[in-house]
Amino acid sequence: MNFDFTEEQLLLRKTVRNFVDKEIMPYIGEWDEKGEFHPEIIRRLATLGLMGVCIPEKYGGSGMDYNSLAIVCEELERGDTAFRTAVSVHTGLNSMTLLQWGTEEQKQTYLVPQAKGKKIGAFGLTEPNAGSDVAAMQSTAVKDGDYYILNGQKTWISLCDVADHFLVFAYTDKSKKHHGISAFIVERTMEGFSSKAIKGKLGIRAGNTGEIFFDHMKVPKENLLGEEGEGFKIAMSALDSGRFTVAAGACGLIMACLEASLTYCHERETFGKKIGEHQLVKQMLANMEAGLQMSRLLVYRAGELKNKGVRNTRETSLAKWQACDFANKAADDAVQIHGAYGYSNEYPVERYLRNSKAPVIYEGTREIHTIMQADYVLGYRKDKPLNKMLPAWPFEE
Repeated sequence: MNFDFTEEQLLLRKTVRNFVDKEIMPYIGEWDEKGEFHPEIIRRLATLGLMGVCIPEKYGGSGMDYNSLAIVCEELERGDTAFRTAVSVHTGLNSMTLLQWGTEEQKQTYLVPQAKGKKIGAFGLTEPNAGSDVAAMQSTAVKDGDYYILNGQKTWISLCDVADHFLVFAYTDKSKKHHGISAFIVERTMEGFSSKAIKGKLGIRAGNTGEIFFDHMKVPKENLLGEEGEGFKIAMSALDSGRFTVAAGACGLIMACLEASLTYCHERETFGKKIGEHQLVKQMLANMEAGLQMSRLLVYRAGELKNKGVRNTRETSLAKWQACDFANKAADDAVQIHGAYGYSNEYPVERYLRNSKAPVIYEGTREIHTIMQADYVLGYRKDKPLNKMLPAWPFEE
């Protein structure tokens, strides 16, 4: 086991941190307050090669390992969850799924421009009545000659108004339940597509989230990802990548909470001494540090399994569950350390607390992951290698 980062990874962390400090930190308070999403940040990330950091160079990416993606997500969420979410959806849920399941033609058409950041990818699985219960989805895709006619809607879709390509799931045979779901690559420009942002969110207000709609949309049969009926399997494998990035981002949020709390502890005095000298404040800081270190170990273990080309559903689930819970608690404690000031947007910790709640819900609630982990321990759940796995790293060029 090697816990050392490579020189390339250390430079990557420094690059992303400097970007966050310069391009996000000075403005995020205003963007969050106004509910503004700034897509130019994505374009700037693309110029640094960060929208395809773990995609092979032959497909337009930077060719770095999967733990390098974790580093990017950590540092972006230290700035704000909205921008980590953009990378999670674009790279983790969409591009890595195309890398794993796409045909060579699909990779050339969709993955290459996404890895270069010239096109933005998104992911559509959740519906108004289908969240944790994926089989409850209502979207349908009916084969008609050289096309599938897609009808339905998806909700809570990140980058709904800005993404160019969407990986979406619909029933091609509802009688088969999970085995009747198929995956499709759709384009915003296809006739019958529309989107609408959701307003009034508790957190991640600087992100673009909403609904997408398909009204008799003609999707070429070449845009079927995998085979008919493989959609559920593809969606779950996509979540292995998405959950990995969410867990890594949670580490970044804990870092942000810890940094803000330490600064405040050295500034604020009560009862004649710095508040950092009070034992119960120390306890909260110690818990943040413990949560950060434990979460990182879980995240980077999952990343190393990805590097080896080994299925990691169990390990990624545990990392996502624990890291997001630790981040939610760290944000709550950060507000507590700041006292009344923590309840105001004069300090960033109230934003951290609001942002910390969504990751405990999306890509598998804490309750879903709790059940998954219990089932693994009990022997009720066992994962088999998929017929298509993410390529191991280093990539073959």
